[in-house]
Amino acid sequence: MLKEMWGNSYLFAGNAAFIEELYETWLESPEQVTSEWRAYFDKLQQPGATRDVAHTRIREAFVKLAHGQHPPAHLHAAMSEIAAAERKQVHVLQLINAHRFLGVRHADLDPLKRQEPAPVSELDPAHYGLTLTDLDSVYGTGSLAGPETAPLRDIVSALKQTYCGTIGLEYMHITEVAQKRWIQARFETIKSTPTLSADEKRHVLGRLTAAETFEKYLHTRFVGQKRFSLEGGESTIVALDVLVSHAASHSVQELVIGMAHRGRLNVLVNILGKPPVILFEEFEGQHKHSDASGDVKYHQGYSRDVATVHGPIHLTLGFNPSHLEIINPVIEGATRARQQRRADKQGRLAVPVLLHGDSAFSGQGVVMETLNLSQTRGYGTGGTVHLVVNNQIGFTTSDPRDTRSTLYCTDVAKMVDAPVFHVNGDDPEAVRLVTLAALDFRMEFGKDVVIDLVCFRRLGHNEMDEPLVTQPLMYK
Repeated sequence: MLKEMWGNSYLFAGNAAFIEELYETWLESPEQVTSEWRAYFDKLQQPGATRDVAHTRIREAFVKLAHGQHPPAHLHAAMSEIAAAERKQVHVLQLINAHRFLGVRHADLDPLKRQEPAPVSELDPAHYGLTLTDLDSVYGTGSLAGPETAPLRDIVSALKQTYCGTIGLEYMHITEVAQKRWIQARFETIKSTPTLSADEKRHVLGRLTAAETFEKYLHTRFVGQKRFSLEGGESTIVALDVLVSHAASHSVQELVIGMAHRGRLNVLVNILGKPPVILFEEFEGQHKHSDASGDVKYHQGYSRDVATVHGPIHLTLGFNPSHLEIINPVIEGATRARQQRRADKQGRLAVPVLLHGDSAFSGQGVVMETLNLSQTRGYGTGGTVHLVVNNQIGFTTSDPRDTRSTLYCTDVAKMVDAPVFHVNGDDPEAVRLVTLAALDFRMEFGKDVVIDLVCFRRLGHNEMDEPLVTQPLMYK
């Protein structure tokens, strides 16, 4: 440390006037200062940045302005150049903020790519007066994760990759700055790009293959029987699979799951491990239930311990009749009971997971009612992971303009400051990435978090109807 202090002792405040005089001499004509000082001043310059001007003349110009005199033309031009550079720096920060707020509107979320996203002028550098000539200029990046300064070209590229790819982030409505910074650090540092090992990729492929093969087998063997297939949204199995294993890594002991009928059979077999032979016997009318409910197979629940690389975890899937979202408060209450039994006051041992349909999430009041209780002392469970299987179908509504009044089906979740991670269901690696982030956010802040998995429905509502009747454009 003494050597370091000795090495820069010439910068002592008593030498400030002498160093500034040297610096201004170097600005006017670098060859007039010694090679050592020339090398030192050269290192201070940022590549691509506007060259500094002599401060003494600027101070003199301000003194003249105070006395009603105009500064010399060359100083006026220099001052104007500095002011222009500062304005552009402000505009770069505005561009960064615009992507954090509005980048989701240009994200590649729809696997069917039915329509081009509406233009958002705030995402265009030209909206702020930034031109092609500015792309190689270096600007400060503010709170954007990464280097403190970077060429505009790199800043724009990072913003597009982070906020306008197959992941769309909605979190700037959150009032707690720490939570926003957490999300920015999570996604901006990796530019929303998943990095998986070969084994992890094979595992994801295995889960997708299991989900798709299961549906195709049922469709072939039990032709014409209702099953409410998951085809088009198979990445749901990827999300739930990584959620189970990652929850176990957080030492979670129980996941309590609630869902409607869409994809339930697939979840029962490929996530909870229900023996397929029992399911096939149910299709054939041979299996006898021990309970007297007599409910149909895609309403039934299941419960078992599942082994993961991080140890066993208990999974419970609640029984649910056809009233879609009515299971939500039931699952929250069941989770709260498990937490109380385990003396789990922080909600870290039992975690609720709710699967929703897109129109049910925005259309049924019980969703809002349950969200409203999520942070209360008597009913809170330390946050719920919501997975919206968004097949972009509003019951029998063929035009989204007739489905709801909000831009996204998840907008109701903003009432409790929950972040929303939109993701393209045809990018299972991105689905895996946001699921990991969602659970980590819930465990870190004890709040609800929403994954909006944008996918499609390959077949009709229950495999027995013709989807072209209600969704002609989508199925075309």
